[in-house]
Amino acid sequence: MDKEDRDALISVLVVILVAVGVGWAGSQGSASAFGVPIFAMSVALAFLIQWLAFIPAYLRQTERFFDLTGSITYISVTILAVLLSPVVDGRSLLLLALVVIWAGRLGTFLFQRVLKAGKDSRFDDIKPSFARFLRTWTLQGLWVTLTLSAALAAITTTVRKSLDLFALIGFLIWAVGFAIEVTADSQKRRFREDPENEGDFIDTGLWAWSRHPNYFGEIVLWIGVAVIALPVLRGWQWVGLISPVFVTILLTQISGIPILEERADEKWGGQSDYEAYKAQTPVLIPRPPETQ
Repeated sequence: MDKEDRDALISVLVVILVAVGVGWAGSQGSASAFGVPIFAMSVALAFLIQWLAFIPAYLRQTERFFDLTGSITYISVTILAVLLSPVVDGRSLLLLALVVIWAGRLGTFLFQRVLKAGKDSRFDDIKPSFARFLRTWTLQGLWVTLTLSAALAAITTTVRKSLDLFALIGFLIWAVGFAIEVTADSQKRRFREDPENEGDFIDTGLWAWSRHPNYFGEIVLWIGVAVIALPVLRGWQWVGLISPVFVTILLTQISGIPILEERADEKWGGQSDYEAYKAQTPVLIPRPPETQ
């Protein structure tokens, strides 16, 4: 076993410890089923689904179902939390609907994209290594756990409040974010499908306002989910508010924008039109394009 594999296994253990901590915090004030906090059961399920999917993925050396598995996990975990909760109120059903709509749309979009491409090049160097490929699937379990933490805390809590202004404002924020994400993804898909744009970068539509408008929409919609959950969080359940913070850090500092910006610079760096676009267009937060 080389150093990279050892580091990957250590990372898996660290991720599990973080998930245990989040599971414990979210379980404070959580309703129970079969003597176990529902929040903790939800976290365990998120990881169990990843590890079960990892087995055939590693054996067949494929990553095609990675993103789809993530979306299925979001939906399955949220449905389980609602079904096991002794009280299902309007806030729980609203959160369930928003998660299912978002995860169903994103999972379908990403799955179609990888099927069309034939593979996801991010996994080329990872798949052959058991430890590194396992780490990737384990990290997806943590992604689901942290992103869903606010919604799960609100769904499983013993504190109940009827739908209120927080729910309305949170829903409107989510709707704006979801609309931005869907529109940006749709615009980029149509751009790439046009043979005339082969080898070019997109700088029209929402992409003239932001270099990563889809990620901006993603962050905004999870802020909306957190706002909906806010009134029923108590004590350690406030840890659930890490959800939009985690999404923001993930997309802006780790796996989202940094990787795509590096690829874009490698492909178009030095071209006058790309350098002008990069200089005039915000990385994330949209701003009306400058008029010429």
